Amino acid sequence: MSLQRMLAIIERDMRKFFRSPALMMSSMIFPLTQLIVLGYAFGGKIKGIKVAIVDEDHTASSRLIRQRFDAVESGPKSMETEDYSSLSDAVTDLRTGFVRAVVYIPPDYSRRVDQGNRPRIAFIEDNTDTFVTTEILSRMQGLVQDINQTVNPFLPGQPLMVPMPRMKPLVDLQTVELYPYIEYIKYLLSGSIAMSIFIVAMIGGGIVFIDDKSRGLHEGYLVTPIKKSELILGLIFSGAIKGLMAGTSITIIGGLIAGIEHLWDPVRLLYLVMVLASTSVAMISFMFLVMVRVSDPLVPRAMFGVLNTLLYFPSGAIYPVEGFPSWLRWISYIDPFSYSVHALKALLLKGTGFAGIYSDVFILVGFSVVLMSLSVLFFRRQI
Repeated sequence: MSLQRMLAIIERDMRKFFRSPALMMSSMIFPLTQLIVLGYAFGGKIKGIKVAIVDEDHTASSRLIRQRFDAVESGPKSMETEDYSSLSDAVTDLRTGFVRAVVYIPPDYSRRVDQGNRPRIAFIEDNTDTFVTTEILSRMQGLVQDINQTVNPFLPGQPLMVPMPRMKPLVDLQTVELYPYIEYIKYLLSGSIAMSIFIVAMIGGGIVFIDDKSRGLHEGYLVTPIKKSELILGLIFSGAIKGLMAGTSITIIGGLIAGIEHLWDPVRLLYLVMVLASTSVAMISFMFLVMVRVSDPLVPRAMFGVLNTLLYFPSGAIYPVEGFPSWLRWISYIDPFSYSVHALKALLLKGTGFAGIYSDVFILVGFSVVLMSLSVLFFRRQI
């Protein structure tokens, strides 16, 4: 055994490592990225939950409830309230995901307060997200308890001089869950579908693309009259078809395992294909933009963990976006994963139609157009 020859091999390998800054950076950045993102993406205090308030009483008693919501909104900031004039409109927006809960004050609320006849407030919640549901229900129960301790049934808005009896509270909170019980495996299904498309994008739009360049397969394209736009769009749509196939397979198999109801509804399947197709194009376009100037085949493999952490966990696939700090929310706003997961949850858990997914689909299509244009712009017809 020759120590000199062994040292020569070590020297060559170290030189190769130091000539690949992306590999060096990923070995340091990935653990730090995972620590920061995962550390703030789980268990954060949920804030900014959108709640619709429908007040059909319009009296001093109902305005007192509204004041309590304003105090929560300006203090703990766990809720963002919006007034609705119609209960049906509020429930429609609740089903399509524009709000997370509806508080309904019936027209006989003040009369029941004056009579001491157990006035009721209806609380309709979107129970597809257990984390949000638990937080907002806790806030509502605290708010009603505060009203019961401070409101005089004979003089609305005035403090009581004696506490109300515990066995007969002044205000009764009636909680209505909009959907049947949602198991956590169903909650995770949307993120798993998006992840399958991302893996195909990473392989088809990153690893295979760079490997073909390193093996010289692109030389055959570059000596032909094919325009760079035709080459990039052809590769992107080819990868998108693969992503659509993977996403559809995981949707069907995962849906059967999780027990998604009415999975074979043709209208729902049509909307699912629409979301999966737009997600696939957006993901593949993103990967091509990231890899369009890369030549080292080690780079996409080294970046896989970093991109997975930065895209998957801030998307709301595992924990609601409302629990993120502000800087992590900004990442979720520009993350195509977020819109894919939101649309898939709307279809698989809530059974909404086009009204619940159209904004997500349009944003994903917009992402795709911008990313494809940038990919064509930065692509160079050279080896």
